[in-house]
Amino acid sequence: MSIPTVDAEIDVSVYQPFTEQNKVVKSDTKASLQLVESLPRLDGATAMYPLYAAFVEATYPKGYYPYDKSRVMVSRTPEAYQNLISGDVDLIFVAAPSESQKRQAEMEGLTFDMTPIGREAFVFFVNHKNSVENLSLEQFKQIYAGKITNWYEVGGENAAICAFQRPADSGSQTALERMMGDTPIMEAPAENVATGMGGIIHEVSQYRNYKNAIGYTFRFYSTEMVNNKEIKLLSIDGIAPTKENICNGTYPLVSEFYAVTAGTDNPNVKKLIDWIVSDEGQALVEKVGYVRVEND
Repeated sequence: MSIPTVDAEIDVSVYQPFTEQNKVVKSDTKASLQLVESLPRLDGATAMYPLYAAFVEATYPKGYYPYDKSRVMVSRTPEAYQNLISGDVDLIFVAAPSESQKRQAEMEGLTFDMTPIGREAFVFFVNHKNSVENLSLEQFKQIYAGKITNWYEVGGENAAICAFQRPADSGSQTALERMMGDTPIMEAPAENVATGMGGIIHEVSQYRNYKNAIGYTFRFYSTEMVNNKEIKLLSIDGIAPTKENICNGTYPLVSEFYAVTAGTDNPNVKKLIDWIVSDEGQALVEKVGYVRVEND
């Protein structure tokens, strides 16, 4: 099993279920689902940990679930998918898989069963001293295609744009690839590839030529978990990435996140997923700070 690695900027231990004075959001009422045995083995992206820790506190028996090695662990998206494919966990909470992750599952004779459990905004951010507040979706694409290379081209100061990227198969890199579509992404210099979600936020806020950096992540992670005052989220086509604009469909880069399985035989996995997408579970999704799945 992969040893989970988490971002240095986040102390994930504060979200460990059933620990004293943790930051896990509690349900308003006792959950109708109470699991006793055959507890599903969980893993997921760092940004998802506060959410599924809340699911665990609502539905699992009180106990000791260390985040680095237990039935409720947390690792980055690539490791979570790897653990699912290798059969080390039953259920992961992540963004959609990359094409290579899908191929890897197919090579093992597996298919990902993906249940949407909420929605999230994919966001771009810059240092708070950058004068740019808003870009068009096409301008973001041109920056990451290497076609727009200076901030003055988009109304900012005369400074070369330093566009940070994430490693392949990370959730936010896959989201960038989806946004870019058929437009090739420029190759990032090695020093401009941040290894962790916290790392990319740290690099933009502390980069030596701080006014010229740009990065990307997901809204909840940047605003609720990191809450770094040194960065600011950019609007896209004049629309800010707020919960309201995710809900009303005006913010253009909204993606679902998923509970993903790959052939588990644990009978409680379906029960847990069914509870998560129920009104009870979705109320907890919203209370944690994410946006519930759209009603059919």
